[in-house]
Amino acid sequence: MSLDLKDNTLLKTHALIDGQWVKSSDQTTFEVLNPSDGKIIANVYSSGTLETSNAINSAELALKSWRKLTAKQRSSLLMKWYDLIAENIEDLTQILTAEQGKPLAEARGEIKYGANYIKWFAEEAKRIYGDTIPHTLPGTRILVTKQPIGVVACITPWNFPNAMLARKIAPALAAGNTVVCKPANETPLSALALGELAHRAGIPAGVINIVCGKTTEIGEELTSNPIVRKLTFTGSTAVGKKLTADSARTMKRTSMELGGNAPFIIFNDADVNDAIAGLMISKFRNAGQTCVCANRIFVQSGIYDQFVKAVKIAISKLKVGDGTEAGTQIGPLINERASKNVRALILDAHKKGADVLTAEESPTGNFIAPTLLLNTSDDMRVFKEEIFGPVAPIIKFETEEEVIRAANNTPVGLAAYFYARDIGLIWRVSEALDFGMVGVNTGTISDEMIPFGGMKESGQGREGSRYGLDDYLEMKSLTIGGIDK
Repeated sequence: MSLDLKDNTLLKTHALIDGQWVKSSDQTTFEVLNPSDGKIIANVYSSGTLETSNAINSAELALKSWRKLTAKQRSSLLMKWYDLIAENIEDLTQILTAEQGKPLAEARGEIKYGANYIKWFAEEAKRIYGDTIPHTLPGTRILVTKQPIGVVACITPWNFPNAMLARKIAPALAAGNTVVCKPANETPLSALALGELAHRAGIPAGVINIVCGKTTEIGEELTSNPIVRKLTFTGSTAVGKKLTADSARTMKRTSMELGGNAPFIIFNDADVNDAIAGLMISKFRNAGQTCVCANRIFVQSGIYDQFVKAVKIAISKLKVGDGTEAGTQIGPLINERASKNVRALILDAHKKGADVLTAEESPTGNFIAPTLLLNTSDDMRVFKEEIFGPVAPIIKFETEEEVIRAANNTPVGLAAYFYARDIGLIWRVSEALDFGMVGVNTGTISDEMIPFGGMKESGQGREGSRYGLDDYLEMKSLTIGGIDK
């Protein structure tokens, strides 16, 4: 298929290494498919060990000059990159929807969201501060400085192919590091377009390198090569554990933003209409394919019937279809494997006693109609696993203690949400939930100004906010004596 772009040069199919667009050494390619209809969008060159090694060496060479730039100079280049993204937002939106499937309005929102991280860290680059600490000895001072880690490997998922990469590259570059990026093979085109705009912004060759293709070869080179000093990953908990273990061989710094199983709790005193509005955003955005997506919906018994009735009406109004069609709110899942898994989750719940309510007969292909599961229990897969689809299990509860225990009954702890008006209840529940991010009376928690990350097996480290630079900096202490002579 062809894309109707104003600037066709944004559609790249080569690896970006040392400022050059290069083919793979063996000339092999892989197909990028539109998840709505299965048509081929592009054939992208498949990088492997050699290309990844070259990209790492390029990043190491570029690091020498990039880290010497002043924070203000790096900030200026990041701002130019941000401006170019804003200027090309419609083409970037078309590319993102074509390869990922989400509706155009959501894709446009993702581009803006990702660009905001670049702008934020362009500003934060000028605020990397140190400290002066009094020493116990006379004539001696301690200085604490912060400096770049070095070459950073960035591995990103397919569900937010633009924003997740921007959220990693921006703080890395702001801190003075260089990067080698591996986007998901399902959605490499958004990442490569960002690389092209970074080049146009004047970010020097080798500062940003992008390779995609042979996932195992690329991953092994990124984790084993001692030049890479940090690896940042967004994706599944299982893969994150493996990357962490592999990175330990060279004691790399790692930051992991991994899977979630978010509870969404509605207490009796909640504003039901507000709670439903928040649930619709949290659960059904990106067809439910988000790591902070509401996964288990707990409704207190006093408002359960009212809430279920209102949710049925809300999901009946959602339009499922191709992301480019006017009015589409639910696009396809990313591929056939994903849609089969979600259908299997629904079937498992049904076999174990859940009532399955859908707004319409599920369409064919990768499309899944918005679905409610009532009378669910904790022995069902939907209670334990990240659904990653437009499926909402609803569980009735009686007491605060009961729902806290159920909400925390998961090995992961990324995001949680709850609706209530009682101020004492709000404080107790927000502190009792074992999750890194908690939305109170809101279904939206993602923003460049918040520290994004989880607890338990949802990973380590934080992205975004003023804390987001910490994972990309080394702290060094300087003890200076003899200053009184």
